Amino acid sequence: MKKKIILFLFTFICFLLQSTVFKNITFGGVGPNLLIIVVASFGFMLGKKTGLILGFISGILIDLFFGTYIGFYALIYMLVGYWNGFFKRAFYPEDIKLPIILIIVSDFILEFLTYLFGFLMRGKIEVGYYFTKIFVPSLLYTMLIAFALYPIILCLNRYFEKLHRRSERKFGEESEE
Repeated sequence: MKKKIILFLFTFICFLLQSTVFKNITFGGVGPNLLIIVVASFGFMLGKKTGLILGFISGILIDLFFGTYIGFYALIYMLVGYWNGFFKRAFYPEDIKLPIILIIVSDFILEFLTYLFGFLMRGKIEVGYYFTKIFVPSLLYTMLIAFALYPIILCLNRYFEKLHRRSERKFGEESEE
């Protein structure tokens, strides 16, 4: 239960930072996507189910406060979180290459689907503009911020592992009696 509360609070804090502080610190008119970093990171650290749930929470927050349609971003973030969960077995805390690559690919998927369903389906075919002014700056900025945010997420994951080991030990001691 403690883990779920901490994950929710961390996700909510990242949402607040993304929608307030980082809206004013833009790169090329685009801010970083902290929530995709959180969803992708915890997805491959904690598995498909956690990625799916955090993806839904993150997406629904964006839908409720900034979205045009309820459920659009929730669905995309859920898919991204679930997809990252497939890489749980390949997760090693010492290796930063895989997490950064997965975060970049996750942001790419998010931006591509947003373009595909948000702009292209409405007849706005300005691919060059979207790619150079939104897509690339968003990917670069998110990647840059991921290098700073990922160590914090890694520390949280280590804390969750300690909680898990402690609860296993406690449960194991009770079952021996």
